Amino acid sequence: MSYSSFALYYDELTQNVGYPERANYLLSLLDRLDHQAGLTLDLACGTGSFTIELAKRGIDIYGIDGSESMLSVAKQKAADSGLDILFLRQQMQSIDLYGTVDTVICMLDSINHMTRESDVMKTFSRVSLFLNHGGYFIFDMNTMYKHRHVLGNQIFVYDTDKVYCVWQNSFEEKNGRVGITLDFFGREGGVYHRSSEHFYERAYDTKRIVSMLSKTGLETAGLFRELSFEKPDDQTERIVVVAKKA
Repeated sequence: MSYSSFALYYDELTQNVGYPERANYLLSLLDRLDHQAGLTLDLACGTGSFTIELAKRGIDIYGIDGSESMLSVAKQKAADSGLDILFLRQQMQSIDLYGTVDTVICMLDSINHMTRESDVMKTFSRVSLFLNHGGYFIFDMNTMYKHRHVLGNQIFVYDTDKVYCVWQNSFEEKNGRVGITLDFFGREGGVYHRSSEHFYERAYDTKRIVSMLSKTGLETAGLFRELSFEKPDDQTERIVVVAKKA
């Protein structure tokens, strides 16, 4: 999907994500792995906030996303920061790079946006194909615990200077999916303009993810709780997965 409406307000609604903190964590993780980032791909980079943070820290990085609207915002933000970053429009499950890379990252539960296991497998296969031997694929995922107990059947309301947003979730126990409906009321002077997005996120069993990675030549080198080096438990909301090209 295009996420065209979401792209307009994504940065406004994710101000609490803490991209600098996440960038510092990733660099610490790479140090822990004794791995030089080298040429790095930010897969499903969205509006490029994480890509830009890493570029500011000297990482040779470019971004890929399936949404033209998201990439348009990313390109403008990079230019405003004085950075010349390559952004390509490609779907995760069919990436086709100019050459191999040393590191691939895919953060903020982008893997969960693929609700078919076959698409996850295709993505892992393409990442493995373009990852140099000894390279790392680092991504995070929302857990079933988060889908069931945090996102669940909840309604969230966000009221910012730019937009009023009603976020409604619908949890499906059978397959671990959360249906997400976003209604945006964008402010323009004294007038509100309404737009909407609807999409799904699916939680995957960690053991199944490890198995799929293995089938594509990627060996799981670590599982961590978000922004830490501690092992995940049954109440972990987001897991960081570290996989190495054997």
